[in-house]
Amino acid sequence: MSSAASTLTPPAQPGFSGLRRLARPLLRVAEASLIWLLALAAWFAAARYLPLGRNPLVPSPEVTLRALIEALPELWQGTLSSFSILLPGFALASVLGIASGLAVGSSPRLQRMCFPFARVAAPVPPTVFIPYAIAILPTFKLSAIFVVFIGAFWPIFQNAAAGAHTLEARWRDNARILGLRGWEYQRRVVFPAALPHIFSGMAVGLGFSFILLTVAELFGANAGLGRFVQYYADFADYPKMVAGILYTGLVTYLAMTVLERVKHRALFWVR
Repeated sequence: MSSAASTLTPPAQPGFSGLRRLARPLLRVAEASLIWLLALAAWFAAARYLPLGRNPLVPSPEVTLRALIEALPELWQGTLSSFSILLPGFALASVLGIASGLAVGSSPRLQRMCFPFARVAAPVPPTVFIPYAIAILPTFKLSAIFVVFIGAFWPIFQNAAAGAHTLEARWRDNARILGLRGWEYQRRVVFPAALPHIFSGMAVGLGFSFILLTVAELFGANAGLGRFVQYYADFADYPKMVAGILYTGLVTYLAMTVLERVKHRALFWVR
């Protein structure tokens, strides 16, 4: 009976599972691109068939693409200038935010001392510091780095402190039994446990850093992506202005993607 049933069962197709594995990433790419394709189609239609296309403030996709290609060398120089501000500010915020957040989150006494201050200082918009930083610090670059640092520090600090504070009691007890104290305890127990919270704070801090960097460059920079957009807006060159906005969005997306890949590699046990 079993042999007869086996003869009636159609043989498995070895290539079908491979096609399904290949189709999954393509389906994800299609899903992620759907809204972008719809937005691009709506932009084409509005520029060609609606009165919006005759508005100089809204250039057509073709005109914007030509402006983007023409401005790529200038945009690349602006990218280098912006990252020379973004990277030091974000790196300093990450180091100090993680270190202080883990220390505060692990100590009830430090929590009582620091959390009331953080609840007052963290919600203050960092943009209010821009004119003051420009007036006090000797160069615009230092002022912009300071503003980026302030914007990225608080999300990283708060998430690192939350990760250390929510450490399970059994892990603390096991570390105490093993004799882990001080730096060794922070490195081996608290830091790995808080990593998911830390990466969440870094993602928020990186997004804030790009926003604050662009705003700071509008105030007095001689180069940078924010300066590029403001410069061509002042001269009513709206194709290049829109091209600069789209390019800045692409750079931000790529930076966030790099951070997400690092998170995926670091948090291998969460997959």
